[in-house]
Amino acid sequence: MNDLLSTVLNGSPLAGNGWTPLADITETDDAYLVEIDLPGVDRKDLTVEVAGDQLRVSGEIVEKEKVGWLRHRTRRVGQFHYQTLLPGGIDAEQISADLADGVLSVRVPKSETAKPRRITVNAS
Repeated sequence: MNDLLSTVLNGSPLAGNGWTPLADITETDDAYLVEIDLPGVDRKDLTVEVAGDQLRVSGEIVEKEKVGWLRHRTRRVGQFHYQTLLPGGIDAEQISADLADGVLSVRVPKSETAKPRRITVNAS
């Protein structure tokens, strides 16, 4: 039930304002990596922005003109929106985004204070 409500509130077709692409978020020692499936999206039709503690990705998959009659469709077209809350301790000025092979990869580096560091244990 939570997944359904989350999908509805995050911009699915049921919400009436586009759809939400599939994504994975991975954490490493020095960054968070957000990978979003966006097959068929052109870089010029894509917006990536950080606002406060939110990463927002939006754009549009433009429907290609078809020759003949469309008998079946499972591909999504039109406006899409993806957003996620970012944890504290990130370096927003160093965020980078790359689009390759239908996957948008957004790297969100951790600030120096948020990176794990090893503490030396002293003997007494």
